[in-house]
Amino acid sequence: MPIAHNRLILQGKCISILVLIFITHGVDGQQQPPLNHALSIGAYYAKGDYGELLDTTIHFFPVTYSLDRGNWGFQLMVPQIRIEGLGNVLVNIGGLNRAVTATQVSTSSGIGDSVATLVYRFDPISASAPFVELRLDAKLPTADEEKGLGTGEADYSIQADLSQYFGTAMIFATLGYNFRGTSRLYEGLQDSAFAQLGFVYPLNQGWSFGTFYDYREAASSFTPETHDLVPFVSWQLNEKWTFTAMTAWGFTDASADITALGQLSYRW
Repeated sequence: MPIAHNRLILQGKCISILVLIFITHGVDGQQQPPLNHALSIGAYYAKGDYGELLDTTIHFFPVTYSLDRGNWGFQLMVPQIRIEGLGNVLVNIGGLNRAVTATQVSTSSGIGDSVATLVYRFDPISASAPFVELRLDAKLPTADEEKGLGTGEADYSIQADLSQYFGTAMIFATLGYNFRGTSRLYEGLQDSAFAQLGFVYPLNQGWSFGTFYDYREAASSFTPETHDLVPFVSWQLNEKWTFTAMTAWGFTDASADITALGQLSYRW
């Protein structure tokens, strides 16, 4: 039987809930204050058969807080999640071989896995040098694995982000690696690399648009690698409020048929 596959692009410089705050900061060119806070709420929806006979529907509502001072930053994301399906599709991982396979569609909801992130931004070596950022993520197993909301294990990742201005446009890239814990309920979990490449372009003082290509190695021995194109638009209402919307187009039958994400961010 085909293995369902889906990821929410919520970590790293994929559609990381905080990434677009970083991008819009770069686009408007404002100087960061000595102590900068940001609070974001998001809503993600995805539906598709993922290669199965029956559809899986995912609702994901993350709340993210970030704190920056100088070169250092900290982020914490805590989500609420609702999944309707056979229970073999996990957020940020994909389809897995479950020890006890469901045969009927069921609905599970609750707190998802939280993610704590430590960020260090290197000072550019020259005015024309790219910006370099190093991120360390720790996925905390706050989701209930018995409900099929997570693996019940801690995961870790490291990634490097680079961004460079070309006129008013910004090109950005990410290279990273995930280290996954072994789950007693989900077989075949494995470490994997990921990479992204994209751009963002300001249309005017408030609006900008962009896209990035997302590649990820298989998260398990039962899951194929993924390739997605992710376009997005961002609207900076004022100095404090930003709204971002995006979708994703997958290049395999294992991708969702419908994907949408909205995020509202407030910084002070």
